[in-house]
Amino acid sequence: MSFIDTLLLILHVGAAIFTLGPLTAATHATPRFIRQKNVSVLRYLNRTVRIYLGGSLGVLLFGLFLAPGRFDEVWLTASMTLFIVTLVLLVLVERDQRKAIQHVEAAAGAKPAEGEAVRGGDVAQVERGRIAAIGGVVSLLWIIVLILMIWQPGA
Repeated sequence: MSFIDTLLLILHVGAAIFTLGPLTAATHATPRFIRQKNVSVLRYLNRTVRIYLGGSLGVLLFGLFLAPGRFDEVWLTASMTLFIVTLVLLVLVERDQRKAIQHVEAAAGAKPAEGEAVRGGDVAQVERGRIAAIGGVVSLLWIIVLILMIWQPGA
């Protein structure tokens, strides 16, 4: 392995550690703060997901630079595909976080008319469930990608 390959591997693993961990933690913390209706923390978590989602593209890019001419290996293609699926799911989580923030704000600021109930909190709870479910799937996909990176079946 050349110096450049070693450097790319260090950058790839470092980017994975320093972006995917906080991204997963922010995703999993979101439902708790939707339930608590804490808008300031929800905004912070949404911003964290946006920033680290962009940073996680570095993991994919460093991995692509490490793998020229090896795209015919099944484990590599599968892990890149799962990584891209995970990024798409995280974009959905970020969208749902924004919706939940809007609904929690609406529920906190709205004054219902006589005999009416504010539905913003109910909608936020739907977003909370969706974020929790997608967050669990994302975590499972990260583990599958990790297993494929270490095991490398067929290599």
